[in-house]
Amino acid sequence: MITANAVDRTDTATIAPEAPGFDVAAVRADFPILAQTVRGKPLTYLDSGASAQKPKAVIDAITSLYTHDYANVHRGAYSLSEKSTSLYEGSREIARRFINAESTREVVFTKGATEAVNLVAATYGRSFLSEGDEVIISELEHHSNIVPWQMLRDEKGLVLKVVPITDDGAFDLAAFKGMLTERTKIVSVAHVSNVLGTVLPVKEITQAAHAVGARVLIDGCQGAVHIPVDVQDLDCDFYVFSGHKLYGPTGVGILYGKEALLDAMPPYQGGGDMIATVTFEKSTWAELPAKFEAGTPPISAAIALGAAMDYVSALGLEKIAAHEHALLNYAQQQLASVEGLTLYGTTPGKCAVMSFTMDCAHPHDIATILDQSGVCIRAGHHCAQPVMERFGVPAMSRASLGMYNTRDDIDRLIKGLGSVRKIFG
Repeated sequence: MITANAVDRTDTATIAPEAPGFDVAAVRADFPILAQTVRGKPLTYLDSGASAQKPKAVIDAITSLYTHDYANVHRGAYSLSEKSTSLYEGSREIARRFINAESTREVVFTKGATEAVNLVAATYGRSFLSEGDEVIISELEHHSNIVPWQMLRDEKGLVLKVVPITDDGAFDLAAFKGMLTERTKIVSVAHVSNVLGTVLPVKEITQAAHAVGARVLIDGCQGAVHIPVDVQDLDCDFYVFSGHKLYGPTGVGILYGKEALLDAMPPYQGGGDMIATVTFEKSTWAELPAKFEAGTPPISAAIALGAAMDYVSALGLEKIAAHEHALLNYAQQQLASVEGLTLYGTTPGKCAVMSFTMDCAHPHDIATILDQSGVCIRAGHHCAQPVMERFGVPAMSRASLGMYNTRDDIDRLIKGLGSVRKIFG
């Protein structure tokens, strides 16, 4: 962590400008919500880590479906159903390309990343883990990647190990490797911390875990937004992410799983569409990925998520990341000049998430004062209470950047923090 008193302020003129080749003004024009004012001030949205805003392409995909093409999928022998099914399955192919999965059989639509983690814990975990087996997570995980494993631990008599993080928020790779044993069966870690922005060395984590025969799940909720993902290159066994953080709608997420593993896992829920045959004596399961998509799926959300992934891909995640990184550098330099501010998570190469405290005000008060200026940040424990405990604070303020943010947004944030200092002293 870094305090303002511990870092020299860098003159803003020496900081690299926003990334070349990325037209942030054009991007902002694609997001209708950003044109409005809040309390008479320009909307400054710095909470994309919680949920990103939606481009017109996503909004239009939902409107178009319900205006022209909607019907339930997979079940109708008529043109509307065929069109809706084509759009839905087309989105699955978009997701396959987005993460470079080998087959659409490996891409399961869920209602979000939380459900995806619970699905793996409940199906793979219950089927293949026994008393005394070990699950490894890290100290910087979101609650969604902690609680399902605790529930499985308590049910099965497992051992849950936690990899520590360093003072600058880095994943302790050496400690992790020292925890691995022949009883380690699952390693489940974030790609990027939602609080600290730390990018975990997930490829090296996966290689080390596989060396002892463990399976690896990567929580990519923050990773898939900021970093190009290639699940075949990572060689992870499972990768999950949510739609709403990726500029898509709420209520949908993706579970990637290696086909052989998904084939071996039992269904998560029973119902329509996940079966091959049903009698009162016995039911048999549908082929992948339908086996894990019981009932009517999130049709419009899945189709709109496809539009979001296409939108991001067209801009280029590398260009988006370069823009966000340049903005992050500028923001961190400006935050370092704020009296009494402590910034948490300072590992090199981190993503555009900045969590901080001020010595004069509680994070909730900071967020309330900033709202008066139209500035939206998150305040609280960010569904990561162990991180708060690690740094000895009850809560943090968090500003998280998206592709549409600008230096003007950062300047409004810094000005608002100045108002907090004036009010609370």
